[in-house]
Amino acid sequence: MPRLLIGPVLRHVGTTDVTVWVETDEPCSVEVLGAVEHTWTMSGHHYALVTVDDLEPGTSHPYEVKLDGETVWPPIDSSRPPSRIRTQRPDTTEVRLAFGSCRYGRAVVKIDDPHFDADSLACYSKELTGQDESSWPDGILMLGDQVYADETSDATRRRIRAKRDITQGAKDQVADFEEYTWLYLESWTDPDVRWLMSTVPSSMIFDDHDVRDDWNTSHEWRQDIQRTDWWEERIIGGLSSYWVYQHLGNLSPAELRENDLYQKVRAAGSDVAPLLREFAKHADAEADGAKGTRWSFRRDFGRTALVMVDSRCGRILADGQRSMLSEDEFGWLEEQLDGDYDHLLIGTSLPWLLARALHDLESWDEVLATGTRGKLLGRFGEWLRRTADLEHWAAFRKSFDRLAELIADEGRRVDAPATICVLSGDVHHAYIAQADVGDGLVSKVYQLTCSPLHNYVPPLMKIAFRIFWTRLMERFFRILLGIVAKVPPMTISWTKLEGPYFGNELAEFVSDGRAAYTVLRQSAEETEDEHLHEVARVQLSA
Repeated sequence: MPRLLIGPVLRHVGTTDVTVWVETDEPCSVEVLGAVEHTWTMSGHHYALVTVDDLEPGTSHPYEVKLDGETVWPPIDSSRPPSRIRTQRPDTTEVRLAFGSCRYGRAVVKIDDPHFDADSLACYSKELTGQDESSWPDGILMLGDQVYADETSDATRRRIRAKRDITQGAKDQVADFEEYTWLYLESWTDPDVRWLMSTVPSSMIFDDHDVRDDWNTSHEWRQDIQRTDWWEERIIGGLSSYWVYQHLGNLSPAELRENDLYQKVRAAGSDVAPLLREFAKHADAEADGAKGTRWSFRRDFGRTALVMVDSRCGRILADGQRSMLSEDEFGWLEEQLDGDYDHLLIGTSLPWLLARALHDLESWDEVLATGTRGKLLGRFGEWLRRTADLEHWAAFRKSFDRLAELIADEGRRVDAPATICVLSGDVHHAYIAQADVGDGLVSKVYQLTCSPLHNYVPPLMKIAFRIFWTRLMERFFRILLGIVAKVPPMTISWTKLEGPYFGNELAEFVSDGRAAYTVLRQSAEETEDEHLHEVARVQLSA
């Protein structure tokens, strides 16, 4: 009898259709609410994305998962509410979305580590099981670092040592697709998180640790990493596993029907590893100037639009260019921003607005690393960029300014949304900032950053982040960099409203018509405390 290894994971939910993702231990048929899909095989692992159509808008459906006709979900001994599929109501103005990033495995992986507080995602799940489903969120946005390929747990390192020689190649980091499957098994099988992912739709985008710290920081970084004897297999495993575990579920059923690769995978009568390996090689080559692969996507929640942007894999770095997004990707983003909605959410794993002092430092370092002030300073700039992770939007200054212009243009429309919020993670602290991007805006513009879901920040980093957020450090860097470097002048400004906050955190965006607010909640320091505690609440629009 086939077993359910991971899932069910509820992914896209529309007004009449949904998708549910599973991994099983052998080939089989998968049934959800009468819809049946047969698994396909990648490197000996078996997956299915079940599409359920023709549901009624605004309805709720408890569901089971059957493998070859036998019910395998929910677990027989489960005390949690039944997993449910809740279709959207057309043009609803009441939306609740949870978001965060950087989740280092399930809590049991770090249960004896005093640095790690309770897993905020597991705490959130425990809260929802005691609430009426009417208060459950409409979606969870996972803004990067769902797995850590370069920082493996003790358990994963033991499996790696049993498989290969860790003194060679990728050493104790993940090396290939097979080892990536271990990370998802480790992360997505926590009982509380598993129930949450089976009940609340999720949208996901990757960041560097899904592949490697500093991934695509610069052209020089790519040249160095490509000289190693292990990188090719790592990037193939990273991108192919991301396509399987995360990206497919971001697409609507209509998009899936038009996706040539997915249709080839479904129709294949044998292991699809050759197909996905070739795809991963092609996707990685974009930063070196090849034709791009779009990981970005859009999802609508009634009158709230979410545009999730790939700010990691799709960077352009070769031939003297340096852009966070390709021209094609910027064009796609412009198309998505031209719409009729009350609120616009732009998801990008990396914050658009940082502490102003840190922003200026990153912009200065980008100028330095070009080598225009000499080779020695150029090498120093590149070293500093990698050492201090100076590779956010501020370190792609032309892209930063272009995104600011797009947001300003959108905010000036006669029928502009009430709020434009950039949702991000990555930096292992949380904050809320409001931006002034020019005159004549109808929309209010915010940076909402929430990180991590389950990780920690060393004490020295907490001190550094707090210092960077001070006005004194901001003024110091403006004066210093004005003297020693020609950094383009800023055309926008922003003000921190809340933060920085440190700990395991989960944020929510909540709208009711054109009114909206955001709330930031934090897990307790004690891992046995199952609650989230509110630390900040900001009214974004009235």
